[in-house]
Amino acid sequence: MSIVPKETIEVIAQSIGISNFSPDVAPALATDVEYRVREIMQEAIKCMRHSKRTILTVDDVDSAVKLRNVEPLYGFTSGGPRQFKKAAGHKDLFYVDDKDVEFKDLIEAPLPKTPLDTGVITHWLAIEGVQPAIPENAPIEALAVPSDNKKSEYKEDGLPVDTKLPVKHVLSRELQLYFDKIKELTLSRSDSILFKEALVSLATDSGIHPLVPYFTYFIADEVTRNLNDFSILFALMRVARSLLQNQQIHIEPYLHQLMPSIITCLAAKRLGSRFSDNHWELRSFTANLVASICKRWGSPFCFI
Repeated sequence: MSIVPKETIEVIAQSIGISNFSPDVAPALATDVEYRVREIMQEAIKCMRHSKRTILTVDDVDSAVKLRNVEPLYGFTSGGPRQFKKAAGHKDLFYVDDKDVEFKDLIEAPLPKTPLDTGVITHWLAIEGVQPAIPENAPIEALAVPSDNKKSEYKEDGLPVDTKLPVKHVLSRELQLYFDKIKELTLSRSDSILFKEALVSLATDSGIHPLVPYFTYFIADEVTRNLNDFSILFALMRVARSLLQNQQIHIEPYLHQLMPSIITCLAAKRLGSRFSDNHWELRSFTANLVASICKRWGSPFCFI
């Protein structure tokens, strides 16, 4: 016995204006409808299982309909309970009374409120040290206020409001002492054992990440000033190598500031001021440094 009675087919046919069809048509259509419904439900159950769920949802049925290339369902359901009506002339047969909707009334009806879905947006805080002028970032004029880091604003009712403004990044005292000590060893005591220990610290310590922009500026500035001092140039390149070897810090955003200094020590016309300075040793050291940078961050095409 079919789960879809022939009376259901007759009621559906009458609802769309078909009343004069052969008595054998209704049972045949009921059997075909049952087959199609079972097919859709089997696909819906597969969608449910692939979603790691044990409860069948409307979305599973909708996905099964799409997999079978069936025309999608149009419209939407109301949040209230279904209103069933008894079919005239048929015992124990009920149907849902679907009202005809006029397109004119639907177009002229006010739009529903937009649901407040959760969303995530992204924006750049700064690009290469420059803050883009977008609504999400603080305005440029807000950064130029006095150092008390407060700006007085007024609401519509005239009451003052204190707004906290962004503050500049300040190094801790310990990091400042560390940075000053590295600078001193690099510029005046690069042949000492303490300088070698400092290089090991630069290559392994994870707490020096806030100092990375300071070290890149220090290297660039001192290379420009000391092209005639071979020992300082060599010490600066050793500092740069230690920073690049440190796997605990993120130095890639500062490579564009570090590379000009390295290339200068590789391709400058003159390095040092004495004939005893082995500038080829420095150039070879710097060339190996450039090769390691290309190997780690460069494109594969840069080796072709």
